[in-house]
Amino acid sequence: MEEKNALMAFLLFVLCVFILLGNSLILFVIKIDQSLHEPMYIFLSILACSDLGLSMSTLPTMLQVYWSNSKEITFSACLAQMFFIHAFQWLESGTLVAMAFDRVVAIREPLRYRTLFPNTIVAKIGITAAVRCICVCFPAPLLIKRLRFCRSNILSYSFCFHPDVMKLSCVDIKVNILYGLIVMIFTLGFDVAFILVSYIMILKTVLGIASHQERLKTFSTCISHMCAILIFYVPIISICLLQRYGKHLSPPCAHADGQCLYCGPTSP
Repeated sequence: MEEKNALMAFLLFVLCVFILLGNSLILFVIKIDQSLHEPMYIFLSILACSDLGLSMSTLPTMLQVYWSNSKEITFSACLAQMFFIHAFQWLESGTLVAMAFDRVVAIREPLRYRTLFPNTIVAKIGITAAVRCICVCFPAPLLIKRLRFCRSNILSYSFCFHPDVMKLSCVDIKVNILYGLIVMIFTLGFDVAFILVSYIMILKTVLGIASHQERLKTFSTCISHMCAILIFYVPIISICLLQRYGKHLSPPCAHADGQCLYCGPTSP
């Protein structure tokens, strides 16, 4: 067991280093290269920052669980971690939406791209995405803090996740469930729908190009963005479905050699 934990801790540490170095390199290259001061690369730098924030919100706790075998987190630290995880998660989602909009404008209006999409618009979109994620996530810790906990304080994951934490409560959590449902509809639902509509518009434009070579060249500019979309949304949707329909399954930590997290004390 200890050898397996040590191996997992080492792999998580290597992953953490790669994430830090990779995203820092992206930010450094974009900063020093003036030719990359374009909307798509500015959004990429925001995406790198949100990825750094999301990783640094989760990986240290996971390292703590596997490396030092310390499986406890204070209630206040759990609330703070929950806020930052969800905030960076929705910032990343908003950035992917902005990148989809950027691709629509670039492909459908290539000659007017710089006029329609100046850096001032990019800045406003970035600020809007940041404000949105703060407004959406701010109620989560407050709604959790109002709950009373008298059941098991064992979380299913090695980090604090709103749907997971609220299930530890022994009082009515309908308000929390309603909040989560509203957030999912107006953030995840809206973002996914916007991206789908954007790619339908892109596909329609690409299919209207006469040259097969030009069609491939134009669509290839979207491949990296599509990969980022799949990498980001598939795990989120999977976790949401597991939380909603996987109640009959054993907790995820039971399948990970008990490497779950204890939130304590479990009352504010």
